[in-house]
Order: sequence, then structure tokens, then C-alpha cells
Amino acid sequence: MPTQPDGIITCADGVHRCWWGAEPAIYQEYHDNEWGMPVTDDFRLYEKICLEGFQSGLSWLIILRKRERFREVFAGFDFQKVARFGPKQIEKLVTDAGIIRHRGKIESTINNAKRAIELRAEFGSLDAYFRGYEPPASSRPRKFTKAALTAMSTCAESVALSKDLRKRGWSFVGPTTCYAFMQAVGLVNDHLDGCPARARVEKARAERKRQT
Repeated sequence: MPTQPDGIITCADGVHRCWWGAEPAIYQEYHDNEWGMPVTDDFRLYEKICLEGFQSGLSWLIILRKRERFREVFAGFDFQKVARFGPKQIEKLVTDAGIIRHRGKIESTINNAKRAIELRAEFGSLDAYFRGYEPPASSRPRKFTKAALTAMSTCAESVALSKDLRKRGWSFVGPTTCYAFMQAVGLVNDHLDGCPARARVEKARAERKRQT
């Protein structure tokens, strides 16, 4: 039987996946159907970047398991509604065990909702703004191996995106958080060579470009 490339795991269901998405089942679902797929909806983009901020210092698995509760308490990540949250909502959120009870990150989510409204007013959509930071194909690794991916926690574009967002008043948007966001929403395709999801993501990214 052929040996799988380093970083590719053959799971119990027979599917080859990037090592990080091999288990548990919630990770498999996220890896197969979500991570890297282009996101164009502004509320989902806001959700993604906020949850990446909450993930800072923690496992993404923790965030995935709490994501539905995050959506409930943050009004489906409708930033027009979240922007109106005040002290009463904050105090309620910091006692909610269903989310990450970090006051700074909660306040950041509200602040970033206000900044998202400003960003959409200026660019027409969050999607239009973020697409301006998609790295050119020439800057990406020729081979997507486990070693290449684990060595790449930022890129020039994530550094620039972080700098611009912070200039605009956003918080919890460091270069590493921005790169994780870019991976999640399809600004880059970081599935490994040999992972079937890589081709699916690349097809979706190509379709996205044809529509713009």
C-alpha cells in the first residue's frame, strides 16, 4: 500500500486528511467542509475573525465546541446588533460558561463590530476589504508539506492586514490571528498536498474568482 505523504493521516473512515483534522469528528467535519472554503458573507467573516481572536492562546477545538453558544450570545455575529451591546450585556457574557469568559476578548468583539460597520461603509463589504489581502500565488510554497505549513504562522499579507486593522481600531488581530483567519476563509489554501480537501478548496477558490 502506498505510503501517505508526511502530515496526511488515513482516518478510520478511510478518508485521507491533514494531520490536524484527523480527529475528533468535529475536527474532521471542519477540516473536510469548512476550513479553507471561501467565505463571502460579511457576518460570517466578522464571526471568523472574532473567533480567531478568542482562540488566541487556546485550542481551536475549544472554540469549535463552543461556537454555537458564541453564535447565540453574539446575535449570530450580526455586527450591527453586537455594536449596540453595552455594559449589561458585557457583564452577562463574562459569566457565561458556554463561551470564553475573557473580558478583554468580549469587549474586543463589541469594539470590532463597530469597526466592521465602518469598514463596510468604506469598502462596500468586509469581503471586498479582506480580498485585497489575498497573497499572490507566486508567494506561496511550491509544495504544501507538514513542515512548510507548521513553519508558516504568518505571511507578509497577514502582517499588513494586522497593521491596517489595528490602525483602524480593531483589536485582537495580530499577524498570527490574521493568518489563521486567512486560512479559515479561503484567502489561502493550506491543505497539504495529498489531502483530498485541497482540490475541493482550490476549485471553490477558482469559482469565487470567476464570480468577481
